[in-house]
Amino acid sequence: MKIHEYQGKELFRAAGVPVLEGIMVTSPDEAAAAYDKLGGKIAVVKAQIHAGGRGKGNIIDNPDQKGVVLCKSADEAKAAAAGLLGNKLVTIQTGPEGQTVSKVFVEAGCDIARELYLGIVVDRVSCKPVLMASTEGGVEIETVAEETPELIYKEAFDPAIGLEAFQIRKLCKKLKIEGPAVKSAFKFLTAMAKFFVKYDCAIAEVNPLVITGAGEMVALDAKVTFDENAMFRHKDLELLRDLSEEEESEIRAGKAGLSYVKLDGNIACLVNGAGLAMSTMDIIKYHGGEPANFLDVGGGANAAQVTEAFRILLSDPSCKGVLVNIFGGIARCTTIADAIITASKEVGFTVPLVVRLEGTEVEEGRKMLEDSDVDIITAIDITDAAKKIVAATA
Repeated sequence: MKIHEYQGKELFRAAGVPVLEGIMVTSPDEAAAAYDKLGGKIAVVKAQIHAGGRGKGNIIDNPDQKGVVLCKSADEAKAAAAGLLGNKLVTIQTGPEGQTVSKVFVEAGCDIARELYLGIVVDRVSCKPVLMASTEGGVEIETVAEETPELIYKEAFDPAIGLEAFQIRKLCKKLKIEGPAVKSAFKFLTAMAKFFVKYDCAIAEVNPLVITGAGEMVALDAKVTFDENAMFRHKDLELLRDLSEEEESEIRAGKAGLSYVKLDGNIACLVNGAGLAMSTMDIIKYHGGEPANFLDVGGGANAAQVTEAFRILLSDPSCKGVLVNIFGGIARCTTIADAIITASKEVGFTVPLVVRLEGTEVEEGRKMLEDSDVDIITAIDITDAAKKIVAATA
């Protein structure tokens, strides 16, 4: 679950991570008032969307309007907010369609001496959270990783202990942090590591992380994503969810208990099991097709859930065909066959449908489909299924 920058900074502040003063607003007049309330000579107006690269992004209908604007007066803050609110901002992470800006964050200015990068993720190799830091603050970390990976420094830590003092000293040495900034780094990095563990984060990123002229370390950004599997422990965090920033189909799938992610292709996939779903998307790509989604109906899916899955898939205007790839275990092939027949009656298939069934009650499931009047293309294995759906949607 993603949250906005201003929400992340509220949580940072409560966790002892230094941030600047800022006010979230939803109108140009509020932006002007926020500038005056902050009381400084400069302020920054930032678009609030669930995507990175806002500073280099621009509004579709006004390329000169950036997603982050430095303002030196209330009138400038008002104009910046007016240029952002209600318009679509395109960044390297939104795709060409952009995302509509409905909120902006007006933040106090800062005396920036240095810009660094900091991020914490879970490392599958060490099975621990790993803190990553770099001297290349303000630059997309993907670019740094590709072009100068030696400038990314990593420290894995035990979640029960947190980041230890010797690790912070190592990072300070590599990042060339000296003098008063070292004391600030101890406070900041320790608090960030605790924050990541406390809130079951999937990502906690600050880019840029700045060191001020006085040697204070401050989070100038906040990109926070929580592990949705842990939300039962954080009911208060669910209140921070902004549904307007999420795909409507993904919200609908979540309510039905389905794992669904919309993609840019035209071949819809309905699969049971995350690993099999990933393999299905890979083999579609391998044979020249483009998957339209990731959809795992899960091991315990019932006919109602699978029928709803078909409704979601077929409601996507980019869908030119559907590949059903089921390896029956807990989810029996007869359940999927019944759902396909039900969906055919309730939803109707107007695009090619390729079905590959294997596993528990497979013969019964295949017979159910054969005896029905559903127009399907059967496949004997995953490769055969991928070739057939690619050919049918070509």
